[in-house]
Amino acid sequence: MDNEIFQLAQELGIFLKQRNWKIATAESCTGGGIARAITDVPGSSKWFDRGFVTYSNQAKIDMLGVKPDTLEHFGAVSAETAIEMAEGCLQFSEADVAIAVTGIAGPEGGTLNKPVGTVYIALAVKNQKSEHYKNHFSGDRILIRKLAINSAMVFTLHLPNN
Repeated sequence: MDNEIFQLAQELGIFLKQRNWKIATAESCTGGGIARAITDVPGSSKWFDRGFVTYSNQAKIDMLGVKPDTLEHFGAVSAETAIEMAEGCLQFSEADVAIAVTGIAGPEGGTLNKPVGTVYIALAVKNQKSEHYKNHFSGDRILIRKLAINSAMVFTLHLPNN
């Protein structure tokens, strides 16, 4: 495990424990990398509920309740899909906060509108409006996935103190 990722996961654990929160993950392009980073931290069972790896569109529909219309109109790599993934993850878990990641890690699959390195990250928090942001990472598949994992944890660390 990359030391930077491990340190971020440790910080995330401290952040969540201070709020008495649990987190769940919904991952596509990161393939479970966020959940792995979290569960590499000793004691993470106190603040990690579960992870969903929903690589296919059908898995996003079946496991997270993403609407087929959302996938058809906006695509799997979109803000709309990321938000529905995060909200479904929150709904189908015992977590207080859910992080979702969907993107194109490459080396193939990119388009003019959604080039390789396009990654959407969404956060859903109980009783709050979901948030998302779009990234354009550069590098090979491994680097893009690593950057997406890091960014997802950093995004979560910037939640307001509620």
